[in-house]
Amino acid sequence: MEKGQGETPLITIAQHILQEQRRFPGATGEFSFLLSGITLAAKQIQAKVRRAGLTDILGDQDSANVHGEVQQKLDLYSNEVLLRALSFRESVGILASEENEHPAIMPHKSPVAKYAVVFDPLDGSSNIDVNVSVGTTFSILRRPEGADFDDPARWVLQPGRRQMAAGYVVYGSSTVMVYTVGNGVHGFTLDPAVGAFVLSHENIKMPDQGKYYSVNEAYRDNFPDEYITFLNELRSGELNHPYASRYIGSMVADFHRTLLRGGVFMYPPTRDFAQGKLRLLYEANPIAMLAEQAGGSATDGRQRILDIQPEDIHQRTPLIVGSRVEMQRFAELLVPASPDTGQGMAFPP
Repeated sequence: MEKGQGETPLITIAQHILQEQRRFPGATGEFSFLLSGITLAAKQIQAKVRRAGLTDILGDQDSANVHGEVQQKLDLYSNEVLLRALSFRESVGILASEENEHPAIMPHKSPVAKYAVVFDPLDGSSNIDVNVSVGTTFSILRRPEGADFDDPARWVLQPGRRQMAAGYVVYGSSTVMVYTVGNGVHGFTLDPAVGAFVLSHENIKMPDQGKYYSVNEAYRDNFPDEYITFLNELRSGELNHPYASRYIGSMVADFHRTLLRGGVFMYPPTRDFAQGKLRLLYEANPIAMLAEQAGGSATDGRQRILDIQPEDIHQRTPLIVGSRVEMQRFAELLVPASPDTGQGMAFPP
């Protein structure tokens, strides 16, 4: 159906990116060309996800990734699609994926390469067999001064506050891409009729307080005491009203709801995983940047996620991210870290 007179015209993500690019001094189009590689890959991945039950793409690949996790066929497909789509961009020098042990150096080794892209190709892929929403996360970093191709890790081992752009794509009842370049958060829904991502959520602001918390409570007995106290307060109504639990088990989908409706998403440390399980570079950093740009915040339980200096490309971290009211209360519950051990959290007996 054509737009009637006086209706707001469609704004595609390509148009929006071109407008945002003007914020970068000396931009010549390579940044928008880079992001177009991500949108192209997202279209290919969503097409495969939507036909997953009709093609031989479901299930395990009988292989494990660098983390020892069983790889899904869709993991590998999504990873290859992103690597292929971005490797042709001369502005990209390094690609780092959650699925690969080492960063990939682009064969062109172009002297104009100025960006590193890190990504989780398909977050929550183990849920795809039961038709649960999954997603892609990505982060774009500028090449550090003096960094060359002989030290690819230096390109990506930067704190999250240095991200130039970050975002995710959620493949659900519709396919939505949410991104920021440090100038607010904007969401685009893939319109099958025109084959383009169209602006659907302009300048997203996370509500100051929500009604939902999201955490895997099956591990509650292994959470640090502060998290248990916080959960008890949320459930009892001590923060103005009782909260309801909403947990999908796909981080992108759980955060997407938190971003739009407010509340809090938690992936706490446990006795078995005291350093957390989410990856700092591929998952926590882009989510934290989006949260802060939308008026929320993100922490590892001790410090701002975006201030953490990564030491390994597959470094793990706890993550708690959400609205202003919930995050402020959680911060008040934290036990100061010991000056001797640097630890403050206590696990229940």
